[in-house]
Amino acid sequence: MAPPMRTSHQTEHFDRIGMVARWQPVHRGHVPVLRALCDRASQALIGIGSSNKHDLRNPFTLEERIDMVRLALAERTNYALIPVPDLDDGPRWREMVVNLFGSLDLFVTDNPYVASLLAADYKTIRPVELVPKNERVAVNGSMVRREMAQGDGWQALVPEEIADYITAKHLDERFRREFGLQALAMDTILK
Repeated sequence: MAPPMRTSHQTEHFDRIGMVARWQPVHRGHVPVLRALCDRASQALIGIGSSNKHDLRNPFTLEERIDMVRLALAERTNYALIPVPDLDDGPRWREMVVNLFGSLDLFVTDNPYVASLLAADYKTIRPVELVPKNERVAVNGSMVRREMAQGDGWQALVPEEIADYITAKHLDERFRREFGLQALAMDTILK
């Protein structure tokens, strides 16, 4: 018996798509996802998650992340950015997201817990289901922050305009000053 065909959302068009991610910082793995959100929908609602946090995993401010997403989507206008605070309470967070995002055709998340929270409200898919295989980039925020803590190498993991933004505002230096030792210590513990 042949395996069931998996539906591809790479060419399908939707009215409204939503996604929440931390974008800490926007990197080469994020860019194809952000662009696919806009390209596959009439309106993309892009949540800036953990908008109220400032720590090792969330070193960039809400305003800085908004700037980075806008840089990554420079040619696109069919999106809205929505700050989404971390409430440390899944059911309350779910209710807040549904209120903020309203009716959606699709919710995109790579977080299984978030998918389970929103399963009754939205059809959920993983970001890779929107992005063609040849456009996927295996980079995550932890990789970028680890390289940033070490001082160099992080620029290759983010788009040039994001690297220029981070460098011009000395955000890499601020990250190393505020969280560099903690990031390197965590990296050593995890090895």
